[in-house]
Amino acid sequence: MSEPSRLDLLRFAYRVVEQQARASLTQIAGWIAAEEQREREVAAREARRPTPPEWVAELSIGRDRRAILVHSGDCHMIGKRTRGISRDQALRALAEGVEACDHCRPDTALGWMG
Repeated sequence: MSEPSRLDLLRFAYRVVEQQARASLTQIAGWIAAEEQREREVAAREARRPTPPEWVAELSIGRDRRAILVHSGDCHMIGKRTRGISRDQALRALAEGVEACDHCRPDTALGWMG
């Protein structure tokens, strides 16, 4: 049997690369599908997440758990012991002497002049 020609070898190489490319494209298509599914799941979780409160009362430690600070709902300094409150409750808390957070300044945002 004679040795394959250069043209036969090139055609063989072409078929090998074509098969590898198809396999790679199939693998990449799978990765894309998995990422699209992950993004749909993240979007669904975000849609189910309750909207954060506009105002937050940070509570003291202990049985009475009274408000000790008022924050805007998006403040980065909000502690772990909190309760969402309405605008009226935030204004009432400030009027009763509860301190406003020095970072988010809810008193300014609420127009509190106390």
